[in-house]
Amino acid sequence: MLHLLARLATVAAISIGPASISATKAAAQSYPIDCAILLCLSGGWPASVPCTRARAEFIRRITPWPVEPPLQIWRCPMAASYQGNQDRISRERIYDTLFNSAPQPQVSPQSATLGTSPRTRRPQALTDHAQSSGMGNLQLAQGADIDISGSAFDFVRSIRVYNVRYAHQYNAGSEGGCMRTASIQLGDYGPQGAFSWERSSPEALPAKHVGLDGWGQVCPPIYHRSVFVDWRDARGTYGFEQVNY
Repeated sequence: MLHLLARLATVAAISIGPASISATKAAAQSYPIDCAILLCLSGGWPASVPCTRARAEFIRRITPWPVEPPLQIWRCPMAASYQGNQDRISRERIYDTLFNSAPQPQVSPQSATLGTSPRTRRPQALTDHAQSSGMGNLQLAQGADIDISGSAFDFVRSIRVYNVRYAHQYNAGSEGGCMRTASIQLGDYGPQGAFSWERSSPEALPAKHVGLDGWGQVCPPIYHRSVFVDWRDARGTYGFEQVNY
């Protein structure tokens, strides 16, 4: 089933190529952007107009300020996107949402199915902290409107966002030694695609992150702020982006 996600993304790239008819192009431009992000990310961001737009939006959302969930799966109406055979698998519904020319119903965030993990419901204090620290007006208890807990949607749960609000290291002098302070949040997705933040540390940053290479060493001066997102597509291929500010 994982191969079907990649195949649908490839079909998406072909279907909006130069040889496609104008009706298909018009339909492709009317898709919910988060359905496009979901489909294109699963297929490794194939070269196409919708996938180029989807990736640009994916990155725009983590570009300060505020920092938003790069994939907002609760905005992709998978359960109601296509009135057809109810036995069809969800990936085909995503494809229909993206390219079917019929008007698409909108699913409100409040109607999204919530995951069963405790992490899908965060204390109000953390919600307030996320809003006050420039992370956007996040709906931290939302998720997909269908069951995505199976392995076919592991690529959704692979997405991680590291918000390095600041990381400061400096030499305080011969008596004070090396001083280090950091404020880093990690955002990730629960079983049903609900997004949440938790505190993290410089040591937890992925190896591909650039800017804190000397952290914890012989105290070279460092002051760094960035947002780093990484993921794995449906085939397990690793990808990442970093935005410094």
